[in-house]
Amino acid sequence: MLTPPRTVVRRDAGLYALERALQRRGFAHVAGADEAGRGACAGPLVAAAVVLAPGRRGEIAGLADSKLLTAAARERVYAAVVAQAVAYQVVVIGADEIDGRGLHVCNLAAMRRALAGLSVAPEYVLTDGFGVDGLGVPGLAVWKGDRVSACVAAASVLAKVTRDRLMVQLDAEFPGYGFAEHKGYATADHQAALDRHGPCAEHRFSYVNVAAASGRSGRPPRARRPVPDIGIREPMGRMDPARGTVGVALDEQLRQPALLGEDVVMEGGWR
Repeated sequence: MLTPPRTVVRRDAGLYALERALQRRGFAHVAGADEAGRGACAGPLVAAAVVLAPGRRGEIAGLADSKLLTAAARERVYAAVVAQAVAYQVVVIGADEIDGRGLHVCNLAAMRRALAGLSVAPEYVLTDGFGVDGLGVPGLAVWKGDRVSACVAAASVLAKVTRDRLMVQLDAEFPGYGFAEHKGYATADHQAALDRHGPCAEHRFSYVNVAAASGRSGRPPRARRPVPDIGIREPMGRMDPARGTVGVALDEQLRQPALLGEDVVMEGGWR
């Protein structure tokens, strides 16, 4: 049997080119996965997975990498993705999980749980930056995937908006840190608040700057408040159980990130 030729998709071919190339090769349901909060030193890690409809039905007005959108634009795109996606899933992991299991392990766990929880089983998976093993379907890790793939960009918006809403609620619970403004990232203002007040229960004590401010050498406080139940139902809006839900990821094994180069060659191995 002859091996079919490789499909090469240029990065300047547009946000939907990668999914459409995969769909032409017979993969009807292409899922994208991304996370928000990986670089923060406080608050949860949030991962999302999205399957968009094929063809023009899957186009989302204003869709782009969540980091390139204003807060108002992200909210509009978030609503459109929730309304139009074939399936979506959002998973939240709290700071205590990150401290106990490690950031990268939790990141893989959250993305795997989000993908596994989709109500429509994906036939091909695109992930942002690094691969995720154990999915049972072909997959591809795409460098800066949220700027190349529509379904990854949609996942980045769901993850970012969900996490931002959670951080606003944490700001009300733990005033004085500015969570609503910097969303838990290590800005100068956040570090000044850390030095002034010390960490709260939602800081990540495994991070060097938090551990230094705590004087605990990385040991978390005795009691933490669980993050996954904070504001999920209200900030997320009504979740359609047929297409999208929220869950909490479990432990997974560490895997080193795998990056791709400038153009994407779609041969996807089994993951």
